[in-house]
Amino acid sequence: MELMIAAGKAVPKLQLEYGLAVDRVYTGSFMTSLDMAGFSISIMKADQSILERLDAPTNAPSWPVGTDGSRPPAKIPVPLPFRSTKNEESLYRPQELSQQGRILEAAIEAAATVVINLKDSLNEWDGKVGDGDCGSTMCRGATAILEDMKKYYPLNDAAETVSEIGSSIRRVMGGTSGIIYNLLCKAAYAELKANSQSETTSKHWSEALKSSISAVSKYGGATAGYRTMLDALIPASKVLEEKLSVGEDPIAAFVLSAEAATAGAESTIHMKAQAGRSSYVSAEIFASIPDPGAMAAAAWYSAAARAVKEQRQRF
Repeated sequence: MELMIAAGKAVPKLQLEYGLAVDRVYTGSFMTSLDMAGFSISIMKADQSILERLDAPTNAPSWPVGTDGSRPPAKIPVPLPFRSTKNEESLYRPQELSQQGRILEAAIEAAATVVINLKDSLNEWDGKVGDGDCGSTMCRGATAILEDMKKYYPLNDAAETVSEIGSSIRRVMGGTSGIIYNLLCKAAYAELKANSQSETTSKHWSEALKSSISAVSKYGGATAGYRTMLDALIPASKVLEEKLSVGEDPIAAFVLSAEAATAGAESTIHMKAQAGRSSYVSAEIFASIPDPGAMAAAAWYSAAARAVKEQRQRF
């Protein structure tokens, strides 16, 4: 029943928001794993030859087509045009950037670039404790962010820019990383949007980071010590909030929080994973390999901090 509910929500969304024609819908337990929670949705672009193969008679016990070729009825909805719920002007880069816009652009560019450069190392680490594709997945997201920023990011509006980053990630990043980073962006956007009447301050960014961490922890089930990206972001958030609360210069607070993120990521070498596929890996392997997700988070966070510091020195 739960899978039917999920399918019932997914199909209209594909039609109404993305303008796709859904020709076949298969719902059931096609691939499972130990302790698997939740569900996955797979979408495939198909032509007539692929549909014929999907409809071909088979003896496969779990495929919903019988040996006589009987199958569930085809579902062929009429595709509707996509309409954005945002103002058109929010989908384009401003012709002239404000000081805040230039700083935000530099931070995003630095963060995305360092992730791209870290691709091979992330894949190598993930090859020993996971699927081996962390670097490739993160690289796809970072590349899309750099490309989309040139055209679509409304950099003078911090909240909407974070929302657009989430859109870029959602479009190209698959797997758990894509879901987690989409959650991060959604939570940060909501927090920043609540304060959009005034200029975005370091306090607002601190609260946005805190809200993002809470969202990931709530929906992902992880927290500090679970050997995840949160082991980098939680220390960073705590240091940033602490330093700002005692009147520390915002840039200095950002840099110090980046150091905490790096230290937190490196500390995952000594941790046993509590969530995800890494929880099945032996302790001997963990003794020499940091968590790839935490290292990626620390890398982009630190790169953003350095970029903001450099930009501030120019003004």
